Amino acid sequence: MQCDNCTTLEPIEDQGYVYIRPGYAEVHQLFLDHGLSVQETSEGCTVAYEVLEEMLTLIKLLKDISPGIREELSFSVTGRETSLSRRKWLPLKQLEEQLKHLDVVNIIMEQQFTSFMQPIVDSRQNIVAYEFLLRPREDSAPFQPYQLFETARTTGLHSFLDRSARISAIETSALWLPRGIKRFVNFLPSSIYNPEYCLSHTFNTINRLSLDPSDFVFEVVETERVDNVNHLQSIFEVYRRNGIAVAMDDVGAGYSTLEQMVRLKPDYVKIDRSLIDRCDQNVEQQQQLAIIANTAREFGANVLAEGIERQEEFEFCRQIGIDLAQGYLFGKPAARPPMDYQNTLVV
Repeated sequence: MQCDNCTTLEPIEDQGYVYIRPGYAEVHQLFLDHGLSVQETSEGCTVAYEVLEEMLTLIKLLKDISPGIREELSFSVTGRETSLSRRKWLPLKQLEEQLKHLDVVNIIMEQQFTSFMQPIVDSRQNIVAYEFLLRPREDSAPFQPYQLFETARTTGLHSFLDRSARISAIETSALWLPRGIKRFVNFLPSSIYNPEYCLSHTFNTINRLSLDPSDFVFEVVETERVDNVNHLQSIFEVYRRNGIAVAMDDVGAGYSTLEQMVRLKPDYVKIDRSLIDRCDQNVEQQQQLAIIANTAREFGANVLAEGIERQEEFEFCRQIGIDLAQGYLFGKPAARPPMDYQNTLVV
């Protein structure tokens, strides 16, 4: 079993080849008319480029092709030494987006990022877990995580980025955390097409590092509506079969509804910060928080309040039985945890 979206990707190099399929005579002739050297392949044709500007010119030429043919074309850009078996095919629109945002695309493809940790505390403010969040490496260009994932979405790289971010979080957790400390790791359901295959990289990384699957909680993060709840349910089932807990993030905001929460029955429910902000002063927020917390407890979920910045917010959440909390009040995301777990000293 294979998944095209789970293939290893290579950065777009200064020199290489553009493979094009299917083999329309109109496309072939267009390139020849502009003096390009074209070779036929079993799938279509290929054109070599010596500098990136030549590839950009090639893509611009395709605007003269009829729209119907343009929509059917797919492209693969490889370096001179890249194995043909590792090619990833893209529609023209996604390739144009990659070339338009080449700096950000290279950050994604070269994995110029790391994982920071933000503490999660219990009702006594003891750290019991960390959430892992994507951040730039010290030696890489700066970026906003949202910008990175948005560019990944428009360029067809969101599956690659989501998988790479999960693996980065797992590897970082192995460096700093002992067994028994939970590790919350985000995932995008839209990036997982076949759960059994697409998540195998995640499970293999956990096994390779001799980590305990029960220490992990994978939380679904989605900025778009999750239309296929059955698909998300199947992802949850695969995680759980591998001994890993699951969480729903941002419950109470946007598209995260109570109905979905009850149907999916996650092990952890993370309440969105919009309901937490000054909840000690807002009756309407207090009512919503109580409904979510009580409903989650009915099917046995742990409830976590996100975005806590004031002691009063934490005290109110604790009063209504929310036992876990996360926010700047307890610590900002950092490259290392605030505890040296080997020596139990505060860093």
